[in-house]
Amino acid sequence: MKALLMVFLSVFLAELGDKTQIATLLFAADQNLSRVGVFAAASAALVFASLIAVLFGAQISRIIPPSTLRIMAGLGFVAIGLWMLIGWRQ
Repeated sequence: MKALLMVFLSVFLAELGDKTQIATLLFAADQNLSRVGVFAAASAALVFASLIAVLFGAQISRIIPPSTLRIMAGLGFVAIGLWMLIGWRQ
C-alpha cells in the first residue's frame, strides 16, 4: 500500500499545473462542453497514457536494470531543469 501511495502522490504532484491540466481546465471552461464529459475524457486519456508508460517500463526493464533506469530518469530531469533555467535567463 505504501508503494501505491508513493506512485499516486508522485503522479498527482507531477500533473499539477502541467500543460495537460491547463488544457483540461480550458476545455472545462467551454460552456458548450459537459464538465462530466471533460472529466471522463481527460481521465481516460491519463489512464491510457499511464498504460503505455507501464507497458513500456515493463518491457524496457527486461533490457536495462531498474537502478540504471532511475539514474537515467534522474539525469534526464536534471538536464530538463538546467535547460529550463538556461532558457529562462535568455
